Amino acid sequence: MTQRVDLATVMDRLAIDAVITGYAVAVDDGEWADYRALFTPDGRADYRGAGGVEGPAHEVAEWLARTMRLFPVRQHLVVNRRIGFQDLDGYPGDRAEVLADYVNPMRLENVTADSGDAEVRATAPNFVSGGRYAFSLSRTDSGWRIRTVTVHEKWRGPAGPSTAG
Repeated sequence: MTQRVDLATVMDRLAIDAVITGYAVAVDDGEWADYRALFTPDGRADYRGAGGVEGPAHEVAEWLARTMRLFPVRQHLVVNRRIGFQDLDGYPGDRAEVLADYVNPMRLENVTADSGDAEVRATAPNFVSGGRYAFSLSRTDSGWRIRTVTVHEKWRGPAGPSTAG
């Protein structure tokens, strides 16, 4: 490869990293227009591996908007990004595959109930899940965009220190 190709590949890696980070931030902040903008027009999202739905990204965004209301506090940590580019005889193409591990702490919505004599406020528990995202991306006129994202949840449990004695 030439220095020019190497530099272009570095720039592509940075742009793809920004898309993956933008994905996590859009979900965490509930910015569903931003989420939709990260996908190609025919982009798809598959959350079945974490108990969710699969379909066109714009429809999945609607499902996420409804579902994520239950979790007012969420913070994806996306790490260990492995980016592989389409190989065109030694030159990177316009497609990329990304595997990225995630840890996702979340808090369920607090519940308020009327016990008759007084209002009782219950603090909902925190929980955390972890797994791996598989992204397929394409270079478009607007930059790199997600063609597909698939969530492979590996584990889920309560957050915080164990109370087992």
